[in-house]
Amino acid sequence: MVEVIYVEPLAEGWAVRHQSVENPQVFVSGAKAEEAARSLGSRLSQAGAPSEIRVILRDGTLAGRFACPSNV
Repeated sequence: MVEVIYVEPLAEGWAVRHQSVENPQVFVSGAKAEEAARSLGSRLSQAGAPSEIRVILRDGTLAGRFACPSNV
């Protein structure tokens, strides 16, 4: 099963959400949020869990998807 990590806009800032984390991580910039999401995706991948990062823009559209295949 692919783990999905979301990078989503907030009223002020950006959030990184994943089902394993109860509270989202919050960042001032989208770039920092994407960096954190990629780091999480890499850690999941190294642990054997393939993941996908989905970046959502402020207007609700999907800006991009990044695959992090399992390294195990």
